[in-house]
Amino acid sequence: MAQVHTFGDLCSPISCHAWNKDRTQIAISPNNHEVHIYQREGSDWKLIDNLNQHDLRVMGIDWAANTNRIVTCAVDRNAYVWTRGEDGKWSPTLVLLRINRAATCVKWSPLENKFAVGSGARLISVCYFEKENNWWVSKHIKKPIRSTVTTLDWHPNNTLLVAGSADFKVRVFSAYIKDIEDQPEPSVWGNKVPLGQMLAEFPNSPSGGGWVHGVSFSADGNKIAWVGHDSAINIADATKSGARGAVCTKLKTEFLPFLGCTWVSPNSIVVAGYSYIPLLYYLDGDQLQFGAKLDNAQKKEAGGLSAMRKFQSLDRQARIENDTNLDSIHQNAITCLCLYQGTKAKANKFSTSGLDGQLVIWDLQSLENSIQGLKIY
Repeated sequence: MAQVHTFGDLCSPISCHAWNKDRTQIAISPNNHEVHIYQREGSDWKLIDNLNQHDLRVMGIDWAANTNRIVTCAVDRNAYVWTRGEDGKWSPTLVLLRINRAATCVKWSPLENKFAVGSGARLISVCYFEKENNWWVSKHIKKPIRSTVTTLDWHPNNTLLVAGSADFKVRVFSAYIKDIEDQPEPSVWGNKVPLGQMLAEFPNSPSGGGWVHGVSFSADGNKIAWVGHDSAINIADATKSGARGAVCTKLKTEFLPFLGCTWVSPNSIVVAGYSYIPLLYYLDGDQLQFGAKLDNAQKKEAGGLSAMRKFQSLDRQARIENDTNLDSIHQNAITCLCLYQGTKAKANKFSTSGLDGQLVIWDLQSLENSIQGLKIY
């Protein structure tokens, strides 16, 4: 089961979206320098604010559930933290990123006391609020990143950070800020916690594998999933150590490249991208297995005809097929994937948005009942 949402007269591609805590409001970027805030009113959405402080295209949005703050980053090399006033309007505070290239992605930490911004400057800005000067400042993680940081995710312990980049690598760093937090407990990824300490590094594949488009820590923080431009899905498990560290599992798929991934159970992940359809994969021992295409709204061929027989029939009858709609809910690439209900340990619903201007909410429990043989949890 899937719910399709559109927003006003918006026909532009949606580059990214983020939900508030109770899912009554959503922040979306229509592939430009603005961020639109919509309020749910029954089955419709009402535009209640327009965040237009950025000068160039917005690349990332994240909405802190508990503190109710929004952080945005853009190609203009800036990031803003937005707070909602008593009048219901959002006001921005500039973040001192200290970068000379576009900001490409942003993510709040689990405790929401800091956030990380990836950029084309080959570094990660770990940002936190400095009470003495009443502003948001940043500290940089640089080495050994050699290209644009394209995606980020936080470990549940609020200290470790996984980053994927255009140099075909996935790396785990310490993002510990001693000024605002206590010394963290040791984890399976390592005990060294100085800011910028690299604890693990994984190539997307031995021969390169393309840019890394999406990364995700598992609910317990012991596994990392990532997807890249080689149409493969990768998982690294730190609890299973080989000669060179965490054991990695890779599955090359037949689909177009994926742009995002997230865990929906301890052993299952959902991926989506240029194939327009969310896909489920799961770990079976040390092997990744295909679960199902989660878009069960695909059209069935009339009369059970194969595609070849259908076109032969059209040719004999000299008819022209005018139906240009694809056999999927999304009609273009899925660019953003977020959890909607539940956690990475047990997600009930997730949302996707794409270049077709649609936002779709997918119900995993309904899909598990409707797709024969599908098991998620």
